[in-house]
This record gives sequence, C-alpha cells and structure tokens, in this order.
Amino acid sequence: MRARVEEDDQGRRNAYDACFEPCAIERGMRIIGGKWTGSILWHLKDEPVRFNDLARMVGGASKKMITERLRQLEAQGLVTRQVLDTAPVSVQYAITDLGRTALGFLDELRKWSEGLPQHITAEA
Repeated sequence: MRARVEEDDQGRRNAYDACFEPCAIERGMRIIGGKWTGSILWHLKDEPVRFNDLARMVGGASKKMITERLRQLEAQGLVTRQVLDTAPVSVQYAITDLGRTALGFLDELRKWSEGLPQHITAEA
C-alpha cells in the first residue's frame, strides 16, 4: 500500500490508500512499543528469569510497571509465567516462540540506536 495525496479539479486535496487505524506499523507499535516492553523481551531472550532479577535488569522501571507489562505480554502470548515451588514462592518468566519473533527487529533497533549521534536524545 502506498499512500498519496492528490489534488482534484477544484483544488481540494484528497488522500488515497491512506493508512487506516491501526495500520501494520501502528499495530506493531501498540504491541511492542510500550515503555519497558522491548527491554523486558530483550532480557528474557537467553533464559527464563525470576521476577526480582528481571526488575534488577530493567533499570529505572518500577516493579509495578514491570508487573503491568509482563501481564500484557503474557495476555498477548509473548511471555509465559511459571510459579516456582520454592520457599518463599517465586515466579519466573520466559519468552515464547511468538515473543522471539520480535528479537530480530529489537536487535536492529538496538544497533540503529547505538549508531545515532550523541546529540539525538529520546527527549528530542
């Protein structure tokens, strides 16, 4: 699909083949673009991780925020949650095969971000 804007005989501009909500990019960003979501998936890429260890790995995120994101990811089928039979009880999370499909472009995003000039910041 290639969106374009054309002018008619009366000088009015109309959009054709516009991206309707949600387009593929917007849909993907809604799923993976939430704050801390990419980081959580990235830290789960190698092995299952206990909740408190994951909270330590994702610096700057509150445990409440990590819990919310993990619940969303679990509901979407991107991670699994397993209650461990330990004292005290602990929980670990693992990335699913579906979640793994995001790792390729998350790695590309990481490379792109690392290559940006230092003056470009997230606040810009």
